[in-house]
Amino acid sequence: MLKEAKSVAFRTLGCKLNFSENSYLSRQLVEKGFQIVGFSRAADFYVIHSCAVTDVAEKKCRTLIRSIKNRVPHAKIVVIGCYSELRKEELEAMPEVDLVLGNFDKYTLPDLLEKSLSQEQENTNRKEHKEVTQGTQSLAVSSDFVPAFSSGDRTRTFLKVQDGCDYFCTFCTIPYARGRSRSDTIAKTLNTAQQAMDSGAKEIVLTGVNVGDFGKHQGETFFELLQALDAVEWNGRIRLSSIEPELLSDEIIRFVASSQHFMPHFHIPLQSGSDKILQLMRRRYSRNLFAQRIETIREFLPFACIAVDVIVGFPEETEADFSDTYRFLEDLEISYLHVFPYSERPGTPAADMEKQTLPTERKKRSKILHRLSDEKKVQFIHNNFGRTEKVLFESDNSYGNMHGFTQNYIRVSTPFDKTLINKEITMILNDLSPYNEFIYKKEI
Repeated sequence: MLKEAKSVAFRTLGCKLNFSENSYLSRQLVEKGFQIVGFSRAADFYVIHSCAVTDVAEKKCRTLIRSIKNRVPHAKIVVIGCYSELRKEELEAMPEVDLVLGNFDKYTLPDLLEKSLSQEQENTNRKEHKEVTQGTQSLAVSSDFVPAFSSGDRTRTFLKVQDGCDYFCTFCTIPYARGRSRSDTIAKTLNTAQQAMDSGAKEIVLTGVNVGDFGKHQGETFFELLQALDAVEWNGRIRLSSIEPELLSDEIIRFVASSQHFMPHFHIPLQSGSDKILQLMRRRYSRNLFAQRIETIREFLPFACIAVDVIVGFPEETEADFSDTYRFLEDLEISYLHVFPYSERPGTPAADMEKQTLPTERKKRSKILHRLSDEKKVQFIHNNFGRTEKVLFESDNSYGNMHGFTQNYIRVSTPFDKTLINKEITMILNDLSPYNEFIYKKEI
């Protein structure tokens, strides 16, 4: 234990997986005598959990590093995560940065901070990992899976059930940043889930890089994990995070429809509605398969929320290809879109393709799909008007109002009342604000 408590502040950039891992590291640091403080406060150590999915994410990380040093000059700055794994030398060259840990040695952070960032101790404690060559990137290889769940939010916790990816899509650096797909056994995952349930949160979100790949190296399946989690006696909700369309089987969809714990909410990456672009991306499905998944969801769960990821401006995406994607999405009965302008990632095959789409064209196409997303979302909300739903309220207080989400992930607003925090309320969705947000007024 430390003789004098040192303060550590965390900032998470990127995915939900980073949130769960930050909470794991925070708990380890508290056990060693550190004090976890808010990021806006002065701290001895600042830990940034970085993201490398786009160049914007990397730029945000660098800007944050410089702002910390300007605000708290004496503080030590540590950068961990995907950006650290992929471009360690770039971060180490920044004079403001004191320590850089990639995804495979970030779990040594509590020991390294305890030993006052001694370089000799860092080398002693650093977890070794092999490297092999895959394409033009260095691929970190590890069979270790570190379970984690987020804490600090009284309502929701992100439960890490899987890590890494075996897919190697041409635009993506995740396999290089996080390694191959891996997970715990169902039995061990249930133990971690029980800890998350015991934390007091009423909603668990299953998260990972490619959650549908859970268990494939242990002879288990993601569907078997869902069944095991659903059998646990617990008065709470479970949501699925993003799942690949070819891994979202009809069996899983029917199961969610009959489950008491799993919510009618799906997040499915499409990336493109053009089969030509899907092949260039090295995706593992066609748009017809994707459309079939949406039809199956609507058959068994007519009011489910369906969010869809789309990348615009991928290399060789012509105006005709984009129009093909737009018409495909326009006809799908989905709830809203997550739209991402294509971002070149150094070392990926897509970055070396000859016909790169101009940034101005990417921006234009992104705006078009954002407008379509807004239209889809309004339609989804209006389709739910008059339905009876259960809303789980959160602890936010924004200008005197708090918010919650229905089981199918529709946001509801009400005047702040601390007695409603982490409480599930049954209501009729019959009072819409001018901003297309349902308002809770009284319990029924």
